[in-house]
Amino acid sequence: MSVVLLSLILGAFLALYFYLRQKNSYWQKRGIPCADGALPIFGHMLSVISMRETLSDFSCKVYNDNKKHSMVGVYEFITPSLMILEPELVKTVMQANFSSFSENFVELDPKVDPLMSYNPFVLTGEKWQHNRKRLTYAFSSAMRLKVLLESVKKVCTQFGNYIDGKLQNVDKAEFELKSLFARYTAQVVAAAGFGVDGYCFDEANKEISFRKLGQSIFQPSLRTQIMFSLVVLIPSLNRIFKVSVIPKKVDNFFRTLVAELMEQRRKDGLPRYDFLHLMAELERSENDTFDTEMLTGHVMSFVIDGYESSSSVMSFIGFHLAHYPKVQEKLREEIVSVLKKYKDEITYDGLKEMTYMDQVISETLRLLPAGVLMKKRCTEEFELKGSDGLVCRVKPGTTILIPAQALHTDSQYWENPQEYDPERFNPDRKNSPRICVGMRMAQLMLKAGLAMLIKKYRMELSPKTQVPLKMVPGTILPTPKGGLWVYFQHL
Repeated sequence: MSVVLLSLILGAFLALYFYLRQKNSYWQKRGIPCADGALPIFGHMLSVISMRETLSDFSCKVYNDNKKHSMVGVYEFITPSLMILEPELVKTVMQANFSSFSENFVELDPKVDPLMSYNPFVLTGEKWQHNRKRLTYAFSSAMRLKVLLESVKKVCTQFGNYIDGKLQNVDKAEFELKSLFARYTAQVVAAAGFGVDGYCFDEANKEISFRKLGQSIFQPSLRTQIMFSLVVLIPSLNRIFKVSVIPKKVDNFFRTLVAELMEQRRKDGLPRYDFLHLMAELERSENDTFDTEMLTGHVMSFVIDGYESSSSVMSFIGFHLAHYPKVQEKLREEIVSVLKKYKDEITYDGLKEMTYMDQVISETLRLLPAGVLMKKRCTEEFELKGSDGLVCRVKPGTTILIPAQALHTDSQYWENPQEYDPERFNPDRKNSPRICVGMRMAQLMLKAGLAMLIKKYRMELSPKTQVPLKMVPGTILPTPKGGLWVYFQHL
């Protein structure tokens, strides 16, 4: 009996070995070079899943080790994925042949994460087009962005008052930028999204603040590390464990809030400066009543992208401005000059004129993109051809990896790529590719907040900030170890 059992176990191991060996020869059979170091079961992902390496470091290493190729095969555990290493191939996937790679990689079960299933980065096909239309209505029109800007301006005043309070009776005050800007972006989400007070500058009510809600989703913790691993790295495994991005209490809070506020707006019809008012306005124009879950899902997109992504980008902009005082001073000169034209008031047209600020934002995103490794999924068979003669006939369902940060810091495409230099960007070099539908609103929020800050305060890097920056593994967005600490003082 023991011999039979041993034979069965040995047979199972042999079967698993040959299965994994066959899986790990996928790219070899197709004539595509494969990154070194693939392991059974884990593929190339052991260092990432064990939190020894960030996703950014992983993708940069694969990129730099294979720069002689236009593309390279990678195994995300036992799943073969294709990393493209040339800008022209990126353009093919992201622009020229977008229809063949139209799906984002993130897989979410609507039953587990119903609100996140409405996020534009998750939706595909007709559902994506239908729901994008709702968000486009709010965020693509200058007239409606001006409506939302009124709420943003009120938050800017609150933000300035908060910093002034910390500067009372002291020459300068020290802030951790991610924490500071999270207060601002969460308050903007509350005001411009819902038309309510988010209590983000109110210490007495911090436990019920919108910032607290945002922290419960994104703050580094065991839960967020598990969620990152299952949702981003091993979505197939999440079909078993069913871990949601949005905690249940946050889901319930926003469902209740949206239902109550929309009912109020449908009844009174009063003009307000927020996203839900625009949705009520769209309902009336279409003679329709939108599904509450769908509306809540849209607002959650506003919350997630507006709170976490924007505060992360703002914190890195603030870090670079504090680290490079000449850039900060040049930006201040532009802000003061433009605001003077508009009677010292933040306006939609004035923000559009702040072109050097656009360059500062672009240069920050070049060095530290929010999406360090972008993923697209092939939706219809397509032949990718590299400049080195490599040809890959990509099958539907194959994941395409785009190492954004590696491409952004490659000396082949950028002069002195590690140097922070906003001068490398200027308006006449920009084009108009397909962009995130919320980009205009995000820029409005970033530029308004930065205009208020840079006009009133000088920022100076604190010795507590670890330079060069090192990122914490296992987080969705780049998160610096030790934080970004900066001194603020009145001009």
